[in-house]
Amino acid sequence: MVRSVGAVAGSRAARALTGSLGVVGVAAAGLVAERRAIHRRRLRTDMAEPFEAAQIGGRVTTVIANDGVPLHVEETGPADAPLTLVFVHGFCVRADSWFLQQRELADLGRMVFFDQRAHGRSGPSVVGNCTIDVLADDLYRVIRERVPEGPIVLIGHSMGGMAVLGLAEEHPELFGDRIIGVALLSTSASELARATLGPAALLTGVVRRVVPGVAVGMRRASGVLEHLRGSGSDLSWEVTRRIAFGDTDLSPDVITFLEAMVSQTPVEVIAAFLPTLLDNDRLAAVDRFAATPTLIIVGAADLITPVGHSRAIAAALPEAELLVEDNAGHAIMLERPAAVNAAIRRLVGRAVAGSAVPQPRAADPLGAA
Repeated sequence: MVRSVGAVAGSRAARALTGSLGVVGVAAAGLVAERRAIHRRRLRTDMAEPFEAAQIGGRVTTVIANDGVPLHVEETGPADAPLTLVFVHGFCVRADSWFLQQRELADLGRMVFFDQRAHGRSGPSVVGNCTIDVLADDLYRVIRERVPEGPIVLIGHSMGGMAVLGLAEEHPELFGDRIIGVALLSTSASELARATLGPAALLTGVVRRVVPGVAVGMRRASGVLEHLRGSGSDLSWEVTRRIAFGDTDLSPDVITFLEAMVSQTPVEVIAAFLPTLLDNDRLAAVDRFAATPTLIIVGAADLITPVGHSRAIAAALPEAELLVEDNAGHAIMLERPAAVNAAIRRLVGRAVAGSAVPQPRAADPLGAA
């Protein structure tokens, strides 16, 4: 799917980073001993909150990115709605990760969802274009072509939130006029490598020197790594549960839903985006929408973008609402959908109150073409 470039770094720092990334593998090995218990958890049927996975199921269109990559877009709600919500998904998933928001927030107006490049049903990307800068440009093109007029509320999760920050950096003129509200879920604006690899990684410059080489190694060994991660297995399911979720008593089907999306993302794609995620620094871009109503949501038990990253964004936006969900993990929109949906409603209310947009009206979720 993606083109391999570069060579594996063979330095001591590279071996140290490889060891850090291998922590997940060590944890997975330890989980083998718990296999029966994991299988029992996966088959639980005593959940108070049943879960049935679904797709967005909207009107399908295609937006062509600047480099020719076709981006899969789905739209729901009335085409003439006074407000449009644009959802930008995170790393290793696809637009369907927002289906709980699409289902419960349909009355707010028109909604636009799209699969990021090399994810879901969008086309593959060369490695050199698997960057936050390019994702931000993809988002700009989706807005330009699918929402050419009218006010917008942007909602980004994880890597999608980083794309929103990238958009603010490159197109600040959109914020306050076209974009009247922003929601950042489980997002990091800078120093993600510090949380993942420790402070020493930044002090030694290991991220910039080594991560690209490790990523190349992952792409070259993608066949072996695909086999080792065991897509759909009890082990893959449990790793997903531990890394993406907190202590919420969830239906096993929620974890299965996320695990399936992650497993369908090839190792080559994971490796291609790894350097840009760890080396992302767009905290300064936050100032571009300081006057725009903003919502920041994070799980207190988020292992991927720890709560400190959201607090750093909130510190730069003193008027923003910061919602920290106790014991919740990274996949916050799936783990705590009621809290997330209620917070998005509050954001839309604040955004609409500060603009000339009419209050949202109830509508058919799919609406007119």
